[in-house]
Amino acid sequence: MNFFERQDKARKQSKRLVLLFAVAVFGVVAAVDILLLILAGGFGSDVSAEKTLVLLAVFSVGTLAVIACASLYRGASLRGGGAAVAQQMGATLVPENTTDFRLRRLRNVVEEIAIASGVPVPQIFVLEEEEAINAFAAGYSTADAAVTVTRGALDRLNRDELQGVIAHEFSHILNGDMRLNIRLIGLLFGIMVLALIGRKILEHGRFRGKDGAPVFMIALGLVIVGYIGLFFGRLIKAGVSRQREYLADASAVQFTRQTRGIAGALKKIGGLGAGSKLSSSDGEEVSHMLFGDGIGYSSMMATHPPLLQRIQALEPNFKPHDLTELAARWSMRPPVGLDEDAALGFADASSATLPVQDMPVVLTPPAVIAQIAAPKSDDYRRAAAINEAIPEILQRGARDSEEVQPLLFGLLHAPAGAARDHQQYELKVRMGQRMAQQSLDYAERMVDLHPILRLPLASLAFPVLRRRPRPELQLFMDTMYPLVHADGQVSLFEYCLGRLLQTQVSWALDPAAHWRPGNRRLRDSQKEVISLLAVVAHHGHGHPTDANRAYVAGLARVFPRINAAYVPPADFIAALESAWPALETLEPVGKELLIEALVSAISHDHQVSVAEAELLRTICASLQCPLPPMLEQVD
Repeated sequence: MNFFERQDKARKQSKRLVLLFAVAVFGVVAAVDILLLILAGGFGSDVSAEKTLVLLAVFSVGTLAVIACASLYRGASLRGGGAAVAQQMGATLVPENTTDFRLRRLRNVVEEIAIASGVPVPQIFVLEEEEAINAFAAGYSTADAAVTVTRGALDRLNRDELQGVIAHEFSHILNGDMRLNIRLIGLLFGIMVLALIGRKILEHGRFRGKDGAPVFMIALGLVIVGYIGLFFGRLIKAGVSRQREYLADASAVQFTRQTRGIAGALKKIGGLGAGSKLSSSDGEEVSHMLFGDGIGYSSMMATHPPLLQRIQALEPNFKPHDLTELAARWSMRPPVGLDEDAALGFADASSATLPVQDMPVVLTPPAVIAQIAAPKSDDYRRAAAINEAIPEILQRGARDSEEVQPLLFGLLHAPAGAARDHQQYELKVRMGQRMAQQSLDYAERMVDLHPILRLPLASLAFPVLRRRPRPELQLFMDTMYPLVHADGQVSLFEYCLGRLLQTQVSWALDPAAHWRPGNRRLRDSQKEVISLLAVVAHHGHGHPTDANRAYVAGLARVFPRINAAYVPPADFIAALESAWPALETLEPVGKELLIEALVSAISHDHQVSVAEAELLRTICASLQCPLPPMLEQVD
């Protein structure tokens, strides 16, 4: 199952969620109607059928309004994306420049997996008060994702196991599970809010006197009905999330190419007293998002498969008594992750070398499709090497909230000359002398930076940039435009970086508003697809004849029955910008065909340059189809 098949499965699960939610709402409304009709005397023999129907309609509309308002309110509270979920759980943000070795190890693992996956580095949080081993990922897309781990995971897991857990969470990020999870929080809050209302009335109400009894009965009834909602909520969670955990475990193994990491983490959950159960009362709301069972549901309501079954799916020879032996051993001396790292010889940096691609590579559409959102062990080694190859001073700048803007402006600086002078003028006018000088300093440090390191460096900077105040982000975007156009023309790299920055900043300003369901058919976007293919063919092939052949090859892949002439757009930026709104909302199978067509056009001359690879990666990122930083060579 490739990325697009997993995305399509997530869409079907979303439809299933809506159906289950509708059934749950019907059950809750029916229960409330019966309760209120009894209290209002709506079933009496002297009450007309017409009055009963009127009461029924009033109670139903009122209950539906309460559920809808509660769902909308809870959804609005999560508009900030993954960080909002983590912060509401009480998690603490991990600083980019942390000196704590455990946190530094966690950040290195997350950064390596992000670069290997071709996604922006997510924000990282820790639940400091939780001794259990657990984690979750939240957000609307890769642009606003946040990964949260417990203190128990940091203390007890070695680097392999931590990597397995984080890879599991990245599977949820890449497979589209996060959007479903965050929508589930809002919807389930709506059907469980009646219990909260009843409980508050019971806690703070006064029930003395003849008017107190009806109020008490209503409050008690709401609590009872609320438990019906809670039952439905847990049932929905179990139905939606259980099989996804098997998929995420398998994806983590596929990503890391080893089972010992995630299997070891699951064994420690089963063998240590704290397990994966969270102490926070908020664990109920995010139980379907967790790496391990954070509540301890019954088998029917469980959001996760049985722990032993998950381990045996990874290690078939593992037996129940093996877990008992581990528990006995660890009861005497609990494992310490950093001690195991030292004993096993784990280093926090990779010894791999940077895979420089000065020579173009030859690609095929199936090879690229197989790489999307499916990093391999080689990708992790390359990501570690890429991370290590970025000079330390640039890494510090990317992780510093005061330095991140001048660093990104420095990436956009032209070579020394008139264009750079104009960029400096624009920066001085818009953001001051200090910003202009800092940006120039970074630009000079990047003169010898290999092209393959530019977008990964920007990816490291995105989490810090997103947390800047809204007015600063808007000014940043307003300033970026004249820097890109300072020389009167826009290079492919300038457009690619600008597009990625624009995506990151717009999602940071309002993550929920920028998420769009992928339900548009490819044939309804024919004009935009043709325009995109023309841009790609034009920029990838110097001679018009070669560009035309590349365009025809791509068109034949996606629209074999259409004969549209090759007409390179006079303004490729305008052509791309007008195409994004339609292309971003394509259904998964449409995106798959489109990317196959683009690869056919790019590789028609049997070569793919670094500039073309950057363009392809930017297009994939805009389509929410993350592509690892190194394209595989086809033998």
